[in-house]
Amino acid sequence: MARVAPKAARAQEEPHERLSRELLACAYSELTPVQRSVIDLIATEAPTGLSPELKVDARSLGQRLADRVAAVGGSWGFIIGFGLALATWMAWNVWGRRAGVAFDPYPFIFLNLMLSMLAAIQAPVIMMSQNRAAARDRENAEHDYVVNLRAEPEIMHLHDKLDALRDQQVVELLKRQNEAIRLLKAQVEQLTPRR
Repeated sequence: MARVAPKAARAQEEPHERLSRELLACAYSELTPVQRSVIDLIATEAPTGLSPELKVDARSLGQRLADRVAAVGGSWGFIIGFGLALATWMAWNVWGRRAGVAFDPYPFIFLNLMLSMLAAIQAPVIMMSQNRAAARDRENAEHDYVVNLRAEPEIMHLHDKLDALRDQQVVELLKRQNEAIRLLKAQVEQLTPRR
């Protein structure tokens, strides 16, 4: 029983080793983990699926809020709306000064304080959103890399098959041409008078 297990393991490892030598010209044990996963996918002929992390939205409440702030804060609607709010604030305090209803007279010190606080809060929140998006993009890029690694040897394999088919067709064509030439020579010999 102990002898059967190594044979089964060797039989299972054989396709991996063979594919590794054919496609990457090195032993399976010398491959990087990414290359091994590609050889494993080719050997099992399993499709490359999305990793579970890319399918599930596992963002925390803070991450979702950061993404929402970045989406709103980086839009033309926000810029136009915020510009209108600033213009209204300044107009109210310039013309309201005469009526005695101005709460932040020129040079708008309270407005500057509010803008500084908004920038101090909004900038790190947007950076958190960008960092999370960059991490997700790296995961997508790694997935694309694995797909490309898998596709390249498959394409090379298809090229080899097409070359083999073309070589076979050329050999068959040459055989048919040789046969046609032989038949034509025989007909020419029959038609030419013998001396």
